[in-house]
Amino acid sequence: MIFIVVKFKVKPEWTEKWLDLVGPFTQATRNEPGNKWFEWKRSVDDPNEFVLVEAFEDDAAGAHVNSEHFKKGIADMRQAVVATPKIISHQIDADDWSPMGEMQID
Repeated sequence: MIFIVVKFKVKPEWTEKWLDLVGPFTQATRNEPGNKWFEWKRSVDDPNEFVLVEAFEDDAAGAHVNSEHFKKGIADMRQAVVATPKIISHQIDADDWSPMGEMQID
C-alpha cells in the first residue's frame, strides 16, 4: 500500500475553520475506490499544524491525485496555509495497521 503523511502549517485565522475547509475533499477522498483511510490530526505542539495520515491501495494513488476533488481541495487549501506542506509518501509492505508488539492489551 502507499502510506502518506502530510503536515500543513495553517494561518492562525484558518485554524478553527480548517476541518470545515477540507471537509468536502476529505469525504470525497474517503469514498474513492482504493482509499484505505484519510484521517486528520491536530498537532499537540503547534495548534496551527494539522497532520494528514492517509493510505491507498498501490494502484489507487494516481487516480486520487488526478481527481477533480483533489485539484479543488489543493486550490481551496492554498489560501489557508503559510508554507508548502511537508510530505512523506512511500509504498510499504502492509495492507492495514498492525498491533503494536511492545504494548499488548488482552
